[in-house]
Amino acid sequence: MALIRLNEIAHSYLAKPQGPSDYALKRIHNEWEDGGAYALLGPSGCGKTTLLNIISGLLTPSEGRVLYDGQDVTDLPPEKRNIAQVFQFPVLYDIMTVYDNLAFPLRNRRVATNEIRQRVHDVAELLDLTPFLKKKAAGLSADAKQKISLGRGLVRSDVAAILFDEPLTVIDPHLKWQLRRKLKEIHEQLKLTLVYVTHDQVEAMTFAEKVVVMIEGEIVQIGTPQELFESPAHTFVGYFIGSPGMNFLPCTIEGRSARVNGTAIRLDAATASLGKQAAGEIQLGIRPMYLQVHDHPVDDSVSAAVTLVEDQGSCKIITLAMGNQVLRARVPEDHPVPVEKAWLVFPPDWTKLYADGRLLR
Repeated sequence: MALIRLNEIAHSYLAKPQGPSDYALKRIHNEWEDGGAYALLGPSGCGKTTLLNIISGLLTPSEGRVLYDGQDVTDLPPEKRNIAQVFQFPVLYDIMTVYDNLAFPLRNRRVATNEIRQRVHDVAELLDLTPFLKKKAAGLSADAKQKISLGRGLVRSDVAAILFDEPLTVIDPHLKWQLRRKLKEIHEQLKLTLVYVTHDQVEAMTFAEKVVVMIEGEIVQIGTPQELFESPAHTFVGYFIGSPGMNFLPCTIEGRSARVNGTAIRLDAATASLGKQAAGEIQLGIRPMYLQVHDHPVDDSVSAAVTLVEDQGSCKIITLAMGNQVLRARVPEDHPVPVEKAWLVFPPDWTKLYADGRLLR
């Protein structure tokens, strides 16, 4: 296991980068705990795989250093870092049996035969692969092959970290939850350092203890799934996590209120004070599930037009318009839905302010 420290990492695929736009990664400086389970989450092209390849040693950063347990490994290749990687497409020896695939990394390191046998059977039991040990890998299903790929990393007792690059992309949807559950079980039992790259928020939120959210080569927030959902540090996090994503409305601050198209929305005193002191473009943010919808005026409510109602079985998604601003509310299935006009309440505890995309706090 390893504590991974990224010290002022930046990377460009250009020989002579001229400015920030030439960098695939822009100044990443943080520490990932020994034995932690992390997900690298973000859209395609945000730098997730580049960062993973720098952690693994497949890529040397243009700037900065990578440290494992305080040791500088920046210039070491993957085989010198004692890490294992699981890729989107399993890397196996199809003509070998499952047993021989799992044993291969240990035989390559000249581990004693008895120890190899014990390690292979332990890992096969952990991954539910014991019935397949004598079968050739070529004839197995995609999820079984991905388990073998994972097992080749777990079979080594000296592994410092296991890195996953979108490992469930080729797996049938109904099998993904089984593999996610298995990864959780493995982490709880072995406490390995796991780093998991994905663009799927469900995978990230169900797998990881902490999610690392990236956009345009930057890490904009690291937090637990609950922290990311309840207090997004950046508007991108609020938009990208949650279905539907967070509502963001341009506003100005007047006294204890945020004004959206001339409509005053009540804030708590601390949030209003932060808004008055902030520079840049101010936006009000609230999650659809926290926006309260009524069919009649109530205290501190503001009016909005109902433009669409989507019944999703367990809940309803209501699309509303406040002037030229569109927002969404998520209400329980049995909640009464106004026909044309609604009155909205923005609970102060769940109403956030952002300046130039960053949470005010």
